[in-house]
Amino acid sequence: MDTFSGEADKMEIEQKHIDANQIVFSQLVPLPRDGIQLDMSRWFQNLISVLDINIEYNSENPYPEHQKPELLVEAKLFYRDKEDDESDWKLLAESTERRTLNCVIEKDIRVDGSLYHCELLPFFELGSVHYDYYLINIRLPVNKKDKTNQFGQLADLSVIAIFQNGGFTKVWFSMKTVFFPMVLAVLVWFWIRVMTQGRATNLTERTIFSLGIILSIMNCPIEWLTLAVNMPFMMLINDIRDGAFYAMLLSFWLIFVGEHMMVSNLANSFCLLRFSFKSTVERNRLSAYWKHLTVVILACLALFIFEMCERGRQLVNPFYSIWSSEVGGVAAFGFIITAGIAACLYFIFLCYQVFKVFRNISSKRTSLLHMSTLRRKYYSGLIFRFKFLMVVTLLCAALTVIFFIIGQLSEGQWKWGDVDVSLEYTSAFLTGKCVYGLWNVYVIALLSLYAPSHKKFISDTDDTDTNSREEEVQLTQMPSESSNITNFISKPATD
Repeated sequence: MDTFSGEADKMEIEQKHIDANQIVFSQLVPLPRDGIQLDMSRWFQNLISVLDINIEYNSENPYPEHQKPELLVEAKLFYRDKEDDESDWKLLAESTERRTLNCVIEKDIRVDGSLYHCELLPFFELGSVHYDYYLINIRLPVNKKDKTNQFGQLADLSVIAIFQNGGFTKVWFSMKTVFFPMVLAVLVWFWIRVMTQGRATNLTERTIFSLGIILSIMNCPIEWLTLAVNMPFMMLINDIRDGAFYAMLLSFWLIFVGEHMMVSNLANSFCLLRFSFKSTVERNRLSAYWKHLTVVILACLALFIFEMCERGRQLVNPFYSIWSSEVGGVAAFGFIITAGIAACLYFIFLCYQVFKVFRNISSKRTSLLHMSTLRRKYYSGLIFRFKFLMVVTLLCAALTVIFFIIGQLSEGQWKWGDVDVSLEYTSAFLTGKCVYGLWNVYVIALLSLYAPSHKKFISDTDDTDTNSREEEVQLTQMPSESSNITNFISKPATD
């Protein structure tokens, strides 16, 4: 990747009296390997490039260590395909960009020829790899009057190209192709079961259905089109789909746990009956969760604006980067840190809510002693399945938060200048699709377990009392098992 290095190049420049403004650094992507010219594949999906600048310590041409000098780059990006002539390069994008250098050197190696340690600089980002070859031209114009590119002795300039592994892309496409019809089929089946009940849908059913719709949109494997059509906006579309799913999933968990929350006990039965009726009405209304949902929506909206500021601009200018300026870099880094903290706080709050639900269930278990044998077995099974689903919910939430934080950090590290970054853990985490696979399995389980049941509950007439008979009449009118467990949890505990 090195385009300028060695004493031979320096001697040739001095002999031919070549001015710095006449030097153009060129880089072919991909590079030849073992004498064979490789080519890019559309399976790579996207291409990220960063600049690695090596600056020598030179007492006669010093690097301005008291400040962070700006690097002015005139960049052009060309492309061609295999069938094109070798000299038939077509212009894809060009721009003049400024990047802020941040280089340091240890005091004990401050001798001529020693290298500064410089942070990587974001260069360009392509949302599709549609062509076989790419050519990068870089010129660093020098103007002594306004001190343009006065950063010391340039020793080496490298272009690092980062793209998605083709094998990973094939696995990713295959998973989406398999999960899309599966989730869609279960989603249609779920809604048909709800509609055949002849009643108004409750909030939990509507929320689960909405979650299934958003997941199906995210699962839709439109990425297959990128193998035939140039779609540089695909990364932006995927970001929007992922953001919508995050918003829906986080909102669903708040509503799902809230709908199974028992109201506080009141002093007398009249107030208890009145408050319980009011709580039941409120729990089945979306407006009861407006505070929590507002926070989630605003956070996801901020994430969307952040993505649009960079990926939206990159559709017009691939060389644009929000990290290019010091202010933009600090703002972007601060946003990532804030988003990570917010995700952790959300998970802690969700754990607290689930703990309250479990505590409420435990306080209600004494009610099982006053029920018939058949009813007690029925509700014991419901409680066990519900607790298991809550544990899976927390597991899914934990992995989602971890994946979100790791994804933000791994993407940002290439842009804020960490040379020792490794994407292996991200690829393994993503492909194991610990998260993506769990999302789909989790939603399929929700759609299956919370689909209204057509079975009739038959009471055990051999073991009943007045209270249990009274309760049996009420519970047999419940439309589904989800309504049964919700009703059971929301009732006050009996001694």
